[in-house]
Amino acid sequence: MSAPLLDVRNVLKRYPVRGGVFGRTRGEVHAVEDVSFTLAKGETLGLVGESGCGKSTLGRTIIRLEEANSGGVNFDGEDLLALSRKELFERRRHLQMIFQDPYSSLNPRMTLGEIVREPLAIHRIGNRKQQLEEVTMLLEKVGMKPEMIDRYPHEFSGGQRQRIGIARALALRPRLVIADEPMSALDVSVQAQVLNLMVSLQRELDLTYLFISHDLTVVEYISDTIAVMYLGRIVETGPKRAVFDAPAHPYTRALIDAAPVRDPRLRGASHPIRGETPSPINPPPGCAFHPRCPFAIDRCKEAIPPLEAHDSPGHRVACIRREEIAGELKRPAVVSASP
Repeated sequence: MSAPLLDVRNVLKRYPVRGGVFGRTRGEVHAVEDVSFTLAKGETLGLVGESGCGKSTLGRTIIRLEEANSGGVNFDGEDLLALSRKELFERRRHLQMIFQDPYSSLNPRMTLGEIVREPLAIHRIGNRKQQLEEVTMLLEKVGMKPEMIDRYPHEFSGGQRQRIGIARALALRPRLVIADEPMSALDVSVQAQVLNLMVSLQRELDLTYLFISHDLTVVEYISDTIAVMYLGRIVETGPKRAVFDAPAHPYTRALIDAAPVRDPRLRGASHPIRGETPSPINPPPGCAFHPRCPFAIDRCKEAIPPLEAHDSPGHRVACIRREEIAGELKRPAVVSASP
């Protein structure tokens, strides 16, 4: 078995909380807590969870837009967290990011052509003529007309701006693209267009995606493997079908129940979660999900459950009751209607 393209090991990211007259540290925001996963070349890992669970922070930490407190990010055999600024600059062309908000992620003072050409100019790839030729080719790939090259971001729709963001991310021909909620600011009809574009570009350019989203419908469509995140920790991970058809963590089941389905026969018995997400400044003891979990027992408060193998290859769950409650959480099979 070949080594994974991306190997994230025990990544920890916390932010100090300061207050008082002297600005002393009064606590920490536990944004990412001991997260580990692997991603194979050419595959898509869907990272899902509620807003504030730490998934965007994890993506930014992997690419070192945020600096981790500890852990390792091994990309193609090299620890990105150990690189100097100069070494990181040289590797950055192989890792790019598509940002959540297409309105704020583009410089309003730059034209479309300047935005897409900028990565090529910074990394000194080709002369100006060659760069412009590459920009024209990229725009055509993402469905933008070359005659738009001198327009500014405010002249485009949300879907067009996200296509510009995708073109900019692909300008350096990266091997890994981290897509941080790329559909959340788009209308549903535009989401489908951009999503299909990303799938076709992945096949054409042999891209690897870390796809961050709270929309399970989108994640189920595009992903090969799934990682479910809650309050800074991954609570379930595995192949797409294993996680969606036989979820073993109550939080995963609750996310699936909350997503709309076209066939009501696919909706199982609802296990709603109660209350609000606990504060990441003062997370609960033991399993962080236990205050909201309908299956919680006293033992859930005692220790943080590790990610352990479940019933199929690659399927891992952080729940001490996973075997007991698995049958109740499984998605029902569709039963054909009687003639």
